[in-house]
Order: sequence, then C-alpha cells, then structure tokens
Amino acid sequence: MSERAAEPNTVLLRRGEVHSPADPFATAMVVERGQVAWVGSEGAADAFTDGVDEVVDLDGALVTPAFTDAHVHTTATGLALTGLDLSDAPSLEAALALVRDFAAARPGDRVLLGHGWDAARWPGGRPPTRRELDEATGGRPLYLSRIDVHSAVVSTALLDLTPGLDAPDAPLTADAHHAVRGTALGAVTAAQRTEAQQAALARAASLGIGTVHECAGPDISSEDDFTGLLDLAAERNGPRVVGYWAEEDVAKAQRLGAVGAAGDLFVDGALGSHTACLHQPYTDADHTGTAYLDAAAVAAHVVACTEAGLQAGFHAIGDAAVTAVVEGVRAAAEKLGLARIRAARHRVEHAEMLTPETIAAFAELGLTASVQPAFDALWGGEDGMYTERLGTDRARLLNPFAALLRAGVPLAFGSDSPVTPLDPWGTVRAAAFHRTPEHRVSVRAAFTAHTRGGWRAIGRDDAGVLVPGAPADYAVWRTGELVVQAPDDRVARWSTDPRSGTPGLPDLTPGHDLPVCLRTVVGGRTVFVRPSE
Repeated sequence: MSERAAEPNTVLLRRGEVHSPADPFATAMVVERGQVAWVGSEGAADAFTDGVDEVVDLDGALVTPAFTDAHVHTTATGLALTGLDLSDAPSLEAALALVRDFAAARPGDRVLLGHGWDAARWPGGRPPTRRELDEATGGRPLYLSRIDVHSAVVSTALLDLTPGLDAPDAPLTADAHHAVRGTALGAVTAAQRTEAQQAALARAASLGIGTVHECAGPDISSEDDFTGLLDLAAERNGPRVVGYWAEEDVAKAQRLGAVGAAGDLFVDGALGSHTACLHQPYTDADHTGTAYLDAAAVAAHVVACTEAGLQAGFHAIGDAAVTAVVEGVRAAAEKLGLARIRAARHRVEHAEMLTPETIAAFAELGLTASVQPAFDALWGGEDGMYTERLGTDRARLLNPFAALLRAGVPLAFGSDSPVTPLDPWGTVRAAAFHRTPEHRVSVRAAFTAHTRGGWRAIGRDDAGVLVPGAPADYAVWRTGELVVQAPDDRVARWSTDPRSGTPGLPDLTPGHDLPVCLRTVVGGRTVFVRPSE
C-alpha cells in the first residue's frame, strides 16, 4: 500500500454494469471528491467527459459497492498469510511435516507461529502431542492456534517462557490459552506486526473489501497492535479500518480510538474447542462449555457503553451465552429505556445458537447480528463438526439467517479471519446456499449484509450502496451473466429479465466461478489494481 494520496481524482466510469438501487439499468458512474456524484445510462455519460480527470472504460465489467468484512483479526490474518498455515493439512502427519519445514525455514524467529489446524477433520481425530511438537521444532517455542482461535497446542519451550503456567498435554483453552497466546504474540517484533498488517489489508483490497472491522482486545492482541493498525490505515491508501476494543473498561476503548467496547468481548468460547456455553451438555463431552460473562456483567457493560456513546458488543456462540446477552441487554433497557438501547445499535458477534425467542429479542432490542456464513460451509451439514458436537437436531438450528432477516434483525457479514479466509463472494454464496435449506437467504440479501450491512452496524445508513452522496467505496469485477438469484423459490424469484427492475448480481450457484476483482477504490482513491488489467 502506498502513502495516502491527496485529493482523489474526479472519474467517469462507463460501458459497464453499475449495481445501484438508484438505477437498475445503470452503465456509468461519476465519482467526485471521494463520493458518488452521479449514476446513470451510457447515453447520459457523454455530458460528463469534459469535466473529469479520468475516464475508465469498464469494457462490460461489473461495479458494486466495496465489501465490508465486519469481523477481522488483522494482524493474526497477516501472520497466517506470512507464516505457517495448517488449514489445508489433511492429517496430523502432514501438519507435523509442515511444522518441521517451517521451523527449518525460520531459524531467526524467537517464537514460531502457526494457525488453522483442525483435528476434527483428520484421520484419528487427535491433535499433536507436546512431545511431537518438541520433536518437530527441535525444542523451539511454538504456538499453533486451532482454526477457531479458541484453543492452541504449544511446545514445551513456549510453556517455559510463560510464567506460572502448569498446563496439561492437551489443547489449551480459556486462561491458559490466553497466557500462552500473550507470550507468543509478545515475541512478535513491531516490524513483523506491521508487515503482517500490511499483508492482511493488501489481501482484503485485492478481494474488493473496502472496510474491515478490527475486533481486538487484551485477550486477543495488544494495545500497541490495535493503535498501530489504526495509524497504518489512516496514513496509507488501503481499506478503511473500524476498530473495536473488547474490554469492559469503556474509557480505555475510547482512549484507544475504538468505536465500541465490543467485538470479541467473550461471553463464551467456541464449539470446536468445546468452550461455547450451552444450556444442555455437548453430545461428545460431558459438560456445557465455558461462561466468561453472565447477564449481570452484560447489563453493566451495555449501560456503561450506552451512557458513554459507544457501541457495546459481545462474542456469543452457544445458546446459553446468547441467552445471557439477551437478558443482560434487556436489563439495560429497563434501566435506560428501550429507545436509547436500540439507538446505540449494540452488536453480537457470531450468534450461532439462536431460538425463536432470542431472535425476537434481537429484533426488539435493536441488536445487530455480526455473523460468519463460512462457518456453516466449513462445519455445517450432517457429517460436520456442529453435528459431532451438538447432535443432528441442535446442529440444524445453527446460523438461521433467514429467520433473522424475517424478524427484522440487521445482519452484518464477516469472516472472523483468520478463522475462515477473507472471501466476500464465497461468504455471500455460503449464506445463499446454507447447508440447512430453511436458513438460506437470497443472493441479494446476502450481498446487502456484506456491503451495506457492515456500514449500518457502525451506525452509518448512507454508505455501502452506490447512490449520489455515498462514499465512493467500490470494486470492479470480471464476471459472467448477472441474475436476480435465490436458491429456493420460497426465498425469492430467480430472474434474468432486466424488466424486473432489480439490479443483477453474479450467478453464485456452487460450481460457478466466483467474480475476479479488477480494481478496488476506497473514498475515491484506488487501493488495488489487478496486475496486467
């Protein structure tokens, strides 16, 4: 990414397809002073050619609002891009071989960092032992986070660097995990951190992502990491970064420049690590997970944030955790008034195990559901991890996007990267072709949740859509025929007829190629151009 340019150019884009509710037949757009100035037809575009700095011939390409990824861990994403990625390892043996190769290739690293292992998908289903990791690293410090980032396996040398920790030879969770993660990330130099952040933001820009919501906090990263990322994004051309700091200290969140004391403020953990908090025990374990905050703590935090003019937000995956959030927010509404709570647009991250009652409560309380459709693509289905953890009946209830939309709950889509990759069109596809058919939504609704939904989640209703006056955050795509698509006639009609008056989107039927990003623009400034395009 380059240093931030001065005033952005005035640009006319023409001879393409512009996805805009202002004109479903638009083929051209004018951008001026970082905003959309005009959207319309090819014939009318001629009137603007003399008054712009640049004319871009789209040659039939599609222009859409840039995506917003509403849940990202930017530095961790960059470290996964530049470090050891185990997400494609097909077996324990393959993972250990990758560890050996990585250790040999990085002799100068103080701590070896890796991410993405998932023993549930390996033959035998077991994670590496500490002895196996010690052998693979030659006795060096190693931290390997599980794919959901709520547990990790480590080498003996890393434990020796973590004071006062006597940990079992098993994946570490909760406080033990937070301790070793702090040790591992503390060994990352400022230069490594900046390199990782630049790599993550560059990847986001290359995928048509114009904004990321950074979900940071003391149990996830560090204050220096958070403020360094915000400074980097402010100084250079690249995606916007909206920062959330997950701590109950509201004054600190304000001091650090966060828009909310929110994001991954943990009410519970994750299903894969058996730490999501459930009302009934896991199918494959004799406990109900881990509770970090109760309803009283949730209520106190929501009150404090609301009074300070900040968003509150919570990580809640299990049904008991979601219940605690709902009860806490409702108690805050009883104290401050429902209107003030709704106006604050507090958030719930993940919100996977919902019931009709908690969905109705989200709608009543004005809570935004910040959700990750790729979780279902990765772990859903009759043979997936959800079924293994919860059994078939409970697993089929997870991630009910259609029910949330029907109830009027605002949705914001994200990846939780590096838990799942930055992949906006893949995310839209995952929601439209949910493994449980009754939870599917139309491609248009999913696209809106991944563009405008992210802006609405931070209180901006004027962005994430290409209409005059909106921020000029857009992406240009090479794609096939545009359609108005739903995977099920119960959701919405499928039409390729332009007379429907609805702007078309790419055909995301599984098996079709996803659109290729040619250019990404943020605030009128180009932040990515595909090489040789």
